[in-house]
Amino acid sequence: MHSAPSAGENIAVLRKVRGTSQASLARQMGISLSYLSKIETGLRPATPPLVAAAASALRVTTARVYGDPFSDPSKQHELMDALRTVVRRHTLPREDVPPPSELAASLQRAAQLRADTNYLELLQLLPRLLGQVTATAMESDGDATAWGQVADVYSCAYACAHRFRQPDLADMIVSRQQWAAHQTWNPSAEAAAAWNEAGTYQSAGEYSDGLAIIERAIVRYEMIPGDDLERVVHLGSLHLRGVVLASRHEDKAATAAHVRRATALAERITGPDVLQHNLTFGPGNTALYELAARIELGQPDKAAEVATPLLTAPPAGLKPSRIGRLAIDAARARLATKDLVGAEEALKQAFRVAPQMAEIHPMAREVMRVLWTMHQRSRRDLLAMAKRSGLAS
Repeated sequence: MHSAPSAGENIAVLRKVRGTSQASLARQMGISLSYLSKIETGLRPATPPLVAAAASALRVTTARVYGDPFSDPSKQHELMDALRTVVRRHTLPREDVPPPSELAASLQRAAQLRADTNYLELLQLLPRLLGQVTATAMESDGDATAWGQVADVYSCAYACAHRFRQPDLADMIVSRQQWAAHQTWNPSAEAAAAWNEAGTYQSAGEYSDGLAIIERAIVRYEMIPGDDLERVVHLGSLHLRGVVLASRHEDKAATAAHVRRATALAERITGPDVLQHNLTFGPGNTALYELAARIELGQPDKAAEVATPLLTAPPAGLKPSRIGRLAIDAARARLATKDLVGAEEALKQAFRVAPQMAEIHPMAREVMRVLWTMHQRSRRDLLAMAKRSGLAS
């Protein structure tokens, strides 16, 4: 088994292929030569904004910088090709309309697999389910619930394309999700589609454009009357996406505004966080997004302080997908504060809770690479995680 290169390693390779010096690339990225050297050699992690800056300077996509996370990607690519085929022929489903009980069970299973970060099993389910749910909606005479279910399944498909770093497929899926949402008047489905559309800009490092998508979606959604739980979840989730985009764009004012509005909406949810239409919202998830924003805005010490009690007792209602991300962000914050043991412990928690996410998440891999480089190779648990992630053979 060969190891899969990390983002920092790929930056070095792409820079050399372009014939660009470290000094020139560092200048274009807006960082010091020393900082870039540490990123390339594994002493500092390549954060999302830095990956975006490198991709822009090297004239490649962020997906190219991150690379394929699998040392043996054949199985994942085969499953992804099957999904790509059914997404391409979205108006021509080959499946028949299934019994309502069968479809309901499959929809529930897909949502659960996504929440559990079981992406490989979800990929196996999605092609047939997309055909079935689309065939059902096409025979529904414009039923909003039926078309909303199509949008929900495309949301699951987006999660897979995003996690496996297939930006072209993610873009196609978002357009299909928007198509499904527009088949009938369904504001919540449109909001969920906007959440994913902004996510494609986030993945590409185009944070200001992603913010424009979110702000437009918020304005449109706020114009629609209503005050139910579904509205709170979707509007709050849009603000959480805004938190990520604004903080990575280093816009402190916009970050604070989205945090403030998300917090106000979260206070209207009594009890655990709520999962609706593959969106999680409530006080717990809002705290997680605020923690991540602190890291992006250069406050890792505060983020690490907040992360400890959240990791010890994760907020009620959060699924493995969110707790795993919390652990990855905690690892990143602890690494930035030179707490190497704490960073490794957080990574272990991510692998326990959401193993498939931890194996391929770019920041989990970057933190692991830095720990691996900084004289931690003798640590057995770290070696096991590095092997699972394809960073060591």
